[in-house]
Amino acid sequence: MGLEGTFDGEVVRVGGDARQRYHDARGYGYPLSGNEIALAPVEAAHLLYRGDLDAVVVDGDRLTFREFVAREPGEGFGVRFLVYADLRSRGFYLSPAREPWVVDPPRADFAVFPRGKGPGDGEVEYALRVVGERTDVPAGALAEGVLAVVDEESEITYFEVGRPTIDGTSGTDLPAGVDADLLTDRVVCWDPPLELYERAFYGQPLEGREYDRPTLQCSLLEAAHLAERGVIDLDPATVRRRGREVEGERFDRRLRVYEHLRSRGVVPKTGYKFGADFRTYADVESVADLDHSELLVRVLPADHVFEPRDLALDVRLAHGVRKTMTFALVDDRGDVEWLAFERLTP
Repeated sequence: MGLEGTFDGEVVRVGGDARQRYHDARGYGYPLSGNEIALAPVEAAHLLYRGDLDAVVVDGDRLTFREFVAREPGEGFGVRFLVYADLRSRGFYLSPAREPWVVDPPRADFAVFPRGKGPGDGEVEYALRVVGERTDVPAGALAEGVLAVVDEESEITYFEVGRPTIDGTSGTDLPAGVDADLLTDRVVCWDPPLELYERAFYGQPLEGREYDRPTLQCSLLEAAHLAERGVIDLDPATVRRRGREVEGERFDRRLRVYEHLRSRGVVPKTGYKFGADFRTYADVESVADLDHSELLVRVLPADHVFEPRDLALDVRLAHGVRKTMTFALVDDRGDVEWLAFERLTP
């Protein structure tokens, strides 16, 4: 016997043997009294779509799947339904990420449970947020989990969002008082010890690959960092001021991230060829034995708003060169938070 539900503006209530049929067996909704359950609109729409629910009654009207979906019951209903249906087709149970569907819900649109498990098992595989490709996403609204982006042709791209711990083992004792000259947008270090380039990976040799004792060209970021530590014989304030003249307020944000990475044993080098601020090396023992960089880093203000199209481009590029796309978010106090994005196939 088919069942019908009644929509009260918040949930769809279904009686009969709905609890056994939908909730206990397949993880839809949450129990009410007796065998009645409450379904989120997206859950009810999926049951209508599958033909498992005959109709939903709204204000006395008996609605089919087409009629119910046409009313778009809830903000962002269209994209949320597409993602819900996709993950159900992949063998996942999922629920709205709010009580009473989920105890202690994550900050997301859906809680996705491991395959073979449901809302009663107390384990969440993914905290999932859903947006359309034209929906901007503030950086502060992103948490660890998965971001599903639905494009204009209803294709879905899943991104795994992480907050990585940035650590490495790169580092060596640094010299002091190296003779240097400040040029327009870089610094030349004269007669530095070999270790400054070969072990610490600062600068690039002016002589190219063939050198006995390289003359190093350093970026203004590298120079500001080295001047602050007395490694090169330049006034730190003068170098920082030149950096601001060259690239404006971005310089201070980038310098803060550069210093943060170096303090964690990670070597940042320019990411210009990849359209990023930095590429990074976590374990530099010798430039001669250098492996591929691991991260592409883009430095952004903490209040940055992501456009999903730009995000997709960054992540695709990083994946294509075997790196992880990472964003360094710098607030007004200079504190740095990290977000990493990778493509995910659930």
